Amino acid sequence: MQQGMDDELYNSVGQYYSVDDFTIREKLAIEFGERFAIDHTGIDDEFWARCSEHFNDQEMMELTVVAGFCVGMGRALQVLDVEVDFDVNWTREPASQT
Repeated sequence: MQQGMDDELYNSVGQYYSVDDFTIREKLAIEFGERFAIDHTGIDDEFWARCSEHFNDQEMMELTVVAGFCVGMGRALQVLDVEVDFDVNWTREPASQT
């Protein structure tokens, strides 16, 4: 049995909300990660209610800790100017045209 994602699914994470190959749990986890990284104050009661329909408290705690670790490490690597193999746009604003 193959586990994980193939390249096509991996490359469609940015459009998770319209990709039928993601489960509702996967879509919620991706949305959580996106909100956590970009607009953590936008994680409101409505979102928690949607999550609680599909995740238990322990799963939400684990998702939060993993998201916190990943965002923290990403920012630490950026502060340390550690080169990465891909560009990450940490804002919803379009990239500047210079």
